[in-house]
Amino acid sequence: MSVARVSEISSTSSKSFEDAINQGVARATKTLRNVKSAWIKEQSVAVDDAGGISEYRVNMLVTFVLE
Repeated sequence: MSVARVSEISSTSSKSFEDAINQGVARATKTLRNVKSAWIKEQSVAVDDAGGISEYRVNMLVTFVLE
């Protein structure tokens, strides 16, 4: 039997949603052991004064198995 826990984290990138996700998962695996999955809960962008996208943001739920 195994027990899992879920933590919500936020991550940002100036490049893309995919980069924000990769950075968030990479950071989560530095502190959490046995990371098994990540579910993208929300995506949003920040818009600069010229109307361009300045930042991609994701909120994700990271699931890890407790030892």
